[in-house]
Amino acid sequence: MPNPPDQLLWIDNTAVDSHRQQRFETRNPATGALLARVAEADAGDVDAAVRSARAAQVDWAARSGVERGRILAAAAAAVRAHRDELARLECLDGGKPIAETPEADVDSAADCLEYFAGQAASLQGEYQTVDGGFFYTRPEPLGVCGGIGAWNYPLQIAAWKTAPALAAGNAMVFKPAELTPLSALRFAEILAEAGLPPGLFNVVQGAAETGQALTRHADIDKISLTGEVGTGKAVMRDAADTLKAVTMELGGKSPLIVFDDASLDDAVSGALLGNFYTQGEICTNGTRVYVHEAVIDDFIERVVARTRQLRIGDPADPDTDIGALISPAHRDHVLDFIHRGEAQGARRLIGGEAVTVEGCPDGAFVSPAVFRVDDDDCVIAREEIFGPVMTILPFRDETEVIRRANDTPYGLAGGVFTTDLQRAHRVAAAVKAGVIWINHYNLTPIEMPFGGMRQSGIGRENSRHALEHYSQLKSVFVATTGVDAPY
Repeated sequence: MPNPPDQLLWIDNTAVDSHRQQRFETRNPATGALLARVAEADAGDVDAAVRSARAAQVDWAARSGVERGRILAAAAAAVRAHRDELARLECLDGGKPIAETPEADVDSAADCLEYFAGQAASLQGEYQTVDGGFFYTRPEPLGVCGGIGAWNYPLQIAAWKTAPALAAGNAMVFKPAELTPLSALRFAEILAEAGLPPGLFNVVQGAAETGQALTRHADIDKISLTGEVGTGKAVMRDAADTLKAVTMELGGKSPLIVFDDASLDDAVSGALLGNFYTQGEICTNGTRVYVHEAVIDDFIERVVARTRQLRIGDPADPDTDIGALISPAHRDHVLDFIHRGEAQGARRLIGGEAVTVEGCPDGAFVSPAVFRVDDDDCVIAREEIFGPVMTILPFRDETEVIRRANDTPYGLAGGVFTTDLQRAHRVAAAVKAGVIWINHYNLTPIEMPFGGMRQSGIGRENSRHALEHYSQLKSVFVATTGVDAPY
């Protein structure tokens, strides 16, 4: 892309420069090519975006849910109309295969907008008669929400945070990850084209300092973060000074448990989806694959055979299965974990090497790796790698594997493969995680609550439960008798 245009901030439905006119670069991780120079927001720019949002939110909250929903439905249709363009943008900016991005990124965002368009008119309170009168409750918007996105699913995450916020009557100031900043700007333009009034979705680009300006801003009422655990802890500390509401979806080291009666073909498919989709850069990935000792050899043989068939290539090629990792630095981070795991006794069965792809000499590619690990304390079985690294560990019985599955500070997701439905439900209840899949993995329909336990997060995204995190309840007592004062 010769002389790519600068990408600016988005405030009041207008592209505006940062007042310092600072820039950072975003590059295609598959080729190293410069995609754009992006305006970097500082605290002053964030303040302008928040003031814009505050002014717009009052009128938005006063509109009916039907009217808000109508605009969200138009936005969903507009996202679908731009499906190919948005899918290509996510492919270029994030290194993700074009075979994935239309469905996993664009359709997911459109589904979210459409779902909350339908929910916007359903927000309602309760009524109850009590001694001396009655009371009713009113769900009211929080006000101005700040969203901080992650780089692995930039468009999807922007929609997952923005749709319920707008449906509930809030405004959103959104900071995408600095490594994938482009789709949020296009999303903002599409929302404006769909009729969203100025100020209700503002975009401030930048790195940690920009995010900190959001989390510390006194006029931001709520922060929603998708990111790593360390970032989540920092956000909570910053938010504490003004007692902001906080929801966060953080990292994980999720267990995927395969019992000896499971359909091994399905279990292998689930393990591949839960480790190698989006190059393994998914927070819910089932990277600890516990396989019953009676079937582990068969399972490994099938996993290795199917992993060998995966095609590593240019993400823009529709035949590519495994694209580029988000950056050369992250590639080196993943390779370092692989080397440390081998030093601690993990046995590499396939992959785990830097790869040069024809036509993409500067790309950050790593071949999908499968390890046999016998020690749960091995670094690659304990720490989140966020890359295409699967660890397979043997187990003997249900009690043992549940104990080992829960031996982690995380609690985002988990999976169980078995044909014994009683056992499936038993294990689902026992594993400490916010999302459990039975005989599948990594499906996240908009209708289903999504979020983690313990250090994997606070609150839930998607489903009607998300609206609870973008609303506050007001109780109104109405007296039907006189006031009998004791003085």
